[in-house]
Amino acid sequence: MTFIDEYRRSWALRYLREARAELKVARTMPETASNAILNALRKAQAAIYHSLGDPSSIEDIVHEKIVERGSIEDPVLRCLVEIEMAIQRIVNLYPVMGKKSFREAENLIRIASEVVKLFSSERED
Repeated sequence: MTFIDEYRRSWALRYLREARAELKVARTMPETASNAILNALRKAQAAIYHSLGDPSSIEDIVHEKIVERGSIEDPVLRCLVEIEMAIQRIVNLYPVMGKKSFREAENLIRIASEVVKLFSSERED
């Protein structure tokens, strides 16, 4: 298994910490919850991308696959596309989903944390 270097690992861990903090903000400030949830989800996604390689390249590939709308054979890429689509769904349906949005955001942050742990040679800080 290929592990991420210290630079990418530190960025991934930072994004995870910030994602958790943004979710706390969302819970305490309902008037800005939608934006805070989006920020939390994007930061969790950034943590995953940093764990896998070059974040901007990965983001481009994911968006390209979403536009293509074809079947995706690679399980990692399929997972990344599903995460992107889940983020869009959670943010777009926040007014309807309410508390369920928080649970789904927490789940995505937990998934991001597991991915970082998987590709990190050391345990999460």
